[in-house]
Amino acid sequence: MAQGEGGPYGDGSYGDGPRGGGPYGGGGTWGYPAAPAPYPPESAFEWLPPLDLPGPGRQRRWTVLLRLPLLLPHAVVLFLLSLGAFFAALAGWFAALVLGRLPGPLFRYLAACLAYEARVGASAMLLVDRYPPFTLSPDAAYEARFGNRPTRLNRLAVLFRIVLIVPAGIIASLVMSGWWTLGLIWWLLTLVLGRMPGTLYGASAAALRYHLRTSAYWLLLTPAYPKRFFGDEPGETDPVERYSATRPLLVSAGGKWLLVLLLVAGVVGGGRGSTYTSPHKETDTARTARTAGP
Repeated sequence: MAQGEGGPYGDGSYGDGPRGGGPYGGGGTWGYPAAPAPYPPESAFEWLPPLDLPGPGRQRRWTVLLRLPLLLPHAVVLFLLSLGAFFAALAGWFAALVLGRLPGPLFRYLAACLAYEARVGASAMLLVDRYPPFTLSPDAAYEARFGNRPTRLNRLAVLFRIVLIVPAGIIASLVMSGWWTLGLIWWLLTLVLGRMPGTLYGASAAALRYHLRTSAYWLLLTPAYPKRFFGDEPGETDPVERYSATRPLLVSAGGKWLLVLLLVAGVVGGGRGSTYTSPHKETDTARTARTAGP
C-alpha cells in the first residue's frame, strides 16, 4: 500500500494535513480502505493490541453537536456489559492461574466487551463520525477496531496483576481524565472546523489506544504490558505494511506535547476517572455519555 513519505501527511506523523478528500484523494478515504486490513501474522516484533482508526476526515457537524446524547443508548449497553465483565474477569483470573490462559468463552466475551467500548470511545472522542453498531460481533466494516489474540499468560504476572497494573493505570487514568477535562475545547474545534485537527487526532488516538491496552492487560486479554504512550516510532513495529491510519500510530511532535498537556490536565483535574476497564466499575465512556453533554 503506497504511503508517500512515511505517514498520512508525508512527514511520518499526524499534522494538520489538507482539508477534504484526504491526502491521497479518493473522496475522503484518507488513503486507507474503510475496513482495516486483517491482523498480520506473528513476527519478530512484540505484538501489542492494535487500534485501527480511519484518520482525521470530515465530520457532519450535527453529529458532533449531538455526539454524547446520541451515545446514551450505548452507555446503557456498556453498563450492562460491565456487570457481566465483573464475573467473567473474576472467573478468568482463577482460570488463568490454573491453565496459564483465559478459557475461550471468557476470552471472547471480555474481548468483545472491550472492542465494543473501543468503538463507542472512538465515537465519543470524535475520532470517527459513523454511529457505532449495537453488536458484540466483530464488525470489519466499522472504521474503529481494537483487537486481541488468545495467548499464553505468565501465571506469576496473573497472580500479581493488580499490583503490576498500577503504573499504567495511573497514566491511563490521568490522560483520559485530562482529555475529558479539556473536552469542551476539542468539541468546539471539531464543531467549527467540521473535522478534528490532525495533531489533536493523533494525541487523542494515542490516549485511547493506551487506555484500551491498559484495559486489555488488566482483563488478562494480553500478556503485553501497556507501552508506546507517545505512539509508535520507526523500527518499533512491523515495517512491511501500514494496515490503517493508526497502525502504526505516528504522532507528531505537537501531538506528543499535547499528550503531556493531557497528563497535566489530568493531574490538575484530580484524575477523576479510572480508565482501565476494572470489571467492578462502570467504564469511563459509559459514565461520560450518561452524565455529560457537549
